[in-house]
Amino acid sequence: MFTGIVEAVGTLHGIVQEKGNVHFELSCPFTAELKVDQSLSHNGVCLTVTRIENDRYWVTAISETLQKTNLGDWKIGDTVNLERCMPASGRFDGHIVQGHVDVKGTCVKVVEDQGSWRYYFEYPMADGFVTVQKGSVCVNGVSLTVVDSGDNSFSVAIIPYTWENTTFRHLKAGDGVNLEFDILGKYMQKLLQKTS
Repeated sequence: MFTGIVEAVGTLHGIVQEKGNVHFELSCPFTAELKVDQSLSHNGVCLTVTRIENDRYWVTAISETLQKTNLGDWKIGDTVNLERCMPASGRFDGHIVQGHVDVKGTCVKVVEDQGSWRYYFEYPMADGFVTVQKGSVCVNGVSLTVVDSGDNSFSVAIIPYTWENTTFRHLKAGDGVNLEFDILGKYMQKLLQKTS
């Protein structure tokens, strides 16, 4: 389980296709602290560390993960938001994030807003996921508060600290993003569907 508070930004150094899987080689400031078989959030996708050598580590994504997330769009040199699992003694500074991406969305607009930034996103309406104003949403592994909420769209405000310390500074209109909607909202939606 994660909180959506990005711990560091990692760099992608290698991509190797093996049948339906893709192995990613990355580095980050805490590579020396990682262990094989450890879960690590990469842009909101929970992946298992499979190998560590010097300052590099490897994770593997299966075909379903590549289809449902933006990992298939990654290129060597890209940066990714990273977060290790929350320790049992940790604080919830963000919200409950499982690392299971619900849908791939699209950034449709970025507006600078008096020292901060407003990002606008859309996602496929057929999937039935919802946001609520002032509710939580996870975008590329970052826990954020919804500003405006539409039927299949929402916006978030990004403060300078988040902009500087995550991959949001590289995000532009047209880019695909990993979206994980609030788990409590998903349970409520499922219960309401059963009673209607």
